[in-house]
Amino acid sequence: MTLPLRFGVWALTHGSWASRHHPTDPPDASWKRVRAQILQAEALGYESTLLAQHIIHPSGDDQDLLETWTGAAALAALTGRIELIAAIKPLLVHPVVLAKMALQIENISEGRFGINLVNAWYRPELERSGIGFPDHDDRYAYGREWVEIFERLTSGHRVDFHGQHFNVDAYQLRPRDQFRPRPAIYLGGESEAARMLAAHAADVYFMNGQPLEDIRVLVQDVARRPRVGPPIRFGMSAFVIARDTDAEAEAELTKLFSIAEQDKPTRARLVANADPEAQMFKTAAKEARVGTNGGTSARLVGSYDTVARRIVEFNAIGVELFMLQFQPVDENMTRFAEHVIPRVRRLQAKAAA
Repeated sequence: MTLPLRFGVWALTHGSWASRHHPTDPPDASWKRVRAQILQAEALGYESTLLAQHIIHPSGDDQDLLETWTGAAALAALTGRIELIAAIKPLLVHPVVLAKMALQIENISEGRFGINLVNAWYRPELERSGIGFPDHDDRYAYGREWVEIFERLTSGHRVDFHGQHFNVDAYQLRPRDQFRPRPAIYLGGESEAARMLAAHAADVYFMNGQPLEDIRVLVQDVARRPRVGPPIRFGMSAFVIARDTDAEAEAELTKLFSIAEQDKPTRARLVANADPEAQMFKTAAKEARVGTNGGTSARLVGSYDTVARRIVEFNAIGVELFMLQFQPVDENMTRFAEHVIPRVRRLQAKAAA
């Protein structure tokens, strides 16, 4: 059976998802830039976008950063087809407030909104604010209560909830979702706590890019876990370098590695400020890569035909959404839409025949 397959792009909320020193792709996290990027992505046929969330930039608090939720609301009014996924760190916003905001954006977008639940890994934005930074598993326990309240409120229920972290009495939100039962819930993370929470609460488990066999293990592990409701679906982040030939793509990868040498001090500060228990940094330490959230570890580097075949291989093991990064962004987002997506669709059609 051929699984559905969608392509999305990481919105440039942080200005860049690779080197901040690329000579033709300087970091730009302005609203004007993100608006242009996502309108272009929608016109090119991309079906989803992810707006990551930080309050201060992990590369340094002197760097510009787009605010995720106001940006998502504005994009909801400007776009007509593309799915908008806004990341949220539960410690930053009470679930009844966030649920109300999510329902508003869901109704503005006419049913195209989702949240990506991120239980935080960057210590300074929480510690410096006075919120504090609980231990890894405590953050997931908090997130479990948070998302239960969020899910019930956005589903239109009157909610009574009394837990370790929240006490909610007879709370109900109106207007409810006018287009479907509720906004979509995405959730990532590779720790045991993250996988348990994804199986319990998420519609889509969102994975950092990794080699095919590593992704297969994650998909099988999360898919086998008990849950209520429809089977969980799977998405994956990946940085793409696609060219006419494999050799050209590998040469571009070498070039990007060379440019990224200038980012080493920034990356070292970022890792030093991250939760040492965050699994994604342990996974990232296994190999050099370009991009964030797995980046080129998914091996979507090669000719148009090579990249298309690898995408179909990931799809065959359960990955339905590919959330992509590029550098430089505009030309490579266009290149992928014009050369790779049609090849993927042809391979899918051939497999289904």
